[in-house]
Amino acid sequence: MRKNNVSRGTNKVIVVGGGHAGCEAAAAASRIGCKTLLITNNKNKIGEMSCNPSIGGLGKGHLVREIDALDGIIARAIDESGIQFRMLNASKGPAVRGLRAQADRILYKKAIKNILSKEKNLKIIEDEVIDLDIKNNSICGVILSKKKIVPCETIVLTTGTFLNGIIHIGNETIPAGRVGEKATYGLSKTFKKYNFKLGRMKTGTPPRIDQNSINYKNLKKQDSDKKIIPFSFMNKSIKVKQIPCYITYTNKKTHKIIEKNIAKSAIYSGNIKSIGPRYCPSIEDKIVKFKDKNQHHIFLEPEGLNSNVIYPNGVSTSLPKKIQENFIRSIIGLEDAKITQYGYAIEYDYVDPLQLSNTLETNKINNLYLAGQINGTTGYEEAAAQGIIAGINAALKVKKGTEFVLSRSEAYIGVLIDDLVNKGVTEPYRMFTSRAEYRLLLRSDNADLRLTPKGIKIGCINKDRKEKFNKKQALLEKIDIKYKKNTFTPNNLLKYGIKINLDGKKRNIFDLLVFKDINRKELENIWPEIKKIPNDIFDELETRSVYRGYVERQLQDIKDLKKDEELKIPKNLNYKKIPNLTKEVLEKLNYVKPRNLGEITRISGVTPAAVINILRFINRKKRKWAV
Repeated sequence: MRKNNVSRGTNKVIVVGGGHAGCEAAAAASRIGCKTLLITNNKNKIGEMSCNPSIGGLGKGHLVREIDALDGIIARAIDESGIQFRMLNASKGPAVRGLRAQADRILYKKAIKNILSKEKNLKIIEDEVIDLDIKNNSICGVILSKKKIVPCETIVLTTGTFLNGIIHIGNETIPAGRVGEKATYGLSKTFKKYNFKLGRMKTGTPPRIDQNSINYKNLKKQDSDKKIIPFSFMNKSIKVKQIPCYITYTNKKTHKIIEKNIAKSAIYSGNIKSIGPRYCPSIEDKIVKFKDKNQHHIFLEPEGLNSNVIYPNGVSTSLPKKIQENFIRSIIGLEDAKITQYGYAIEYDYVDPLQLSNTLETNKINNLYLAGQINGTTGYEEAAAQGIIAGINAALKVKKGTEFVLSRSEAYIGVLIDDLVNKGVTEPYRMFTSRAEYRLLLRSDNADLRLTPKGIKIGCINKDRKEKFNKKQALLEKIDIKYKKNTFTPNNLLKYGIKINLDGKKRNIFDLLVFKDINRKELENIWPEIKKIPNDIFDELETRSVYRGYVERQLQDIKDLKKDEELKIPKNLNYKKIPNLTKEVLEKLNYVKPRNLGEITRISGVTPAAVINILRFINRKKRKWAV
């Protein structure tokens, strides 16, 4: 290995780990102007997609857009490497749509490395951090593999699945952080020494398949969207070649093979005692927990334009290798499948996030920040979101002694961190739109309008983005004012063939868009100037108009919720009678038995929407009892 040339005392911020959290943290600290050192075991693994080769999705796509609004790197990287873009929930409202892109693994890593190479304040070295240099409960530096101490003022730890990591394939166990890479042990000992509460979690991955061994003839093809929307607000188009994915399904034969061998799975043999992600279950979990299902989706996702490897999304497993071959070959299209890498489960240590502040600084050791799976989350996007916040705060503490915190009403990132540090985790945390009570305000399309001004204020936005954003904001305000002044009566509109209630009420352009049968094209006939409005500007103003009434009601719901936090829960309340509560929420309510509404809000997994349903139900009951 090349000798590391690290000058003592020059690094203000040290970031440990080159995954999604580490890359965002290092880039953010560098942008703010701090001399930053990123330490990774292997430079070639920087930006590695350890599991599925995709970015975004429902909830997760919102996080990516918000990271981008703060000038993060994940959105730009996927725009440079995405080989299939799809808008999920496209037929639904803007608040719950989620952009998702399939990535070329090699192009993604190349994009991340290229972006990081342009950060003037960032240096990257290869080494292993075995301990932390701590004096008087404050960070002084890191201790490298040969006991060399590298001083700094703040540290961001992003260790992913490497802390005491163990891979499981059937009864086979391999100490590792991921396939082919050794686990880390020293830092877990450090956490225990300083009385941090640690836990164990599990995640998994499916076997990889050689695409040349797949019969695509009877499989459903899934193409990219015809109109592709980039993730980054800095991009208008995607230049990477787009290719299809394919869909197949498990079947009764598949399920019988798994059921017969379930005891050989590391998850069910007792070898694994930690909890895996509820919303990304292994195929074993699906078969056991959903016995009424005769089939489960499998998305056959290419890992790159020049790769022969297919990622079968939906069959994560820790069954023995031979059983994996058997059940994979029972699936339509995969009868002759050749496995290039077997699926596995991995267990690792995490730090209870209740020991963190909203800046992601630990409560026990000053100037130490944690981000990513070390905090009990799962997913690239959740890790990257924590990384950018931890990196910003590590740098701000050095430069200004200030903090940067996003509230639940400002960002999905705020929801994520607030959930972690106030509710903790009982299973790997994953972001969903349902976790946000303000989701009509926190749309992915307006992330820049919400967060870029905050980024400009703290100094984490580059010049090009700042200029582009200021132009957009000025144009938005100008058009908003101009077109709100121009109003039409129902009789005016009738002349253009647009029929609405003849109530004499004057309406502006954006008021008219609330009507389902009136679209932009019809309004362009009334006022041709509208054709000149950029799509993103028009869409933002339209959405504001359409959602206005719903937003007002939602804000009132939140005010009521805060006011009634002390509302007592009747002891004999039957939660099953409350509409729209999921099975998961019912399980947790009956287990915890909360005494008041405030306690319900702090139960992990109970969404704000569920709390509001409970509040409304109790208030309706009270009114009936009063009569």
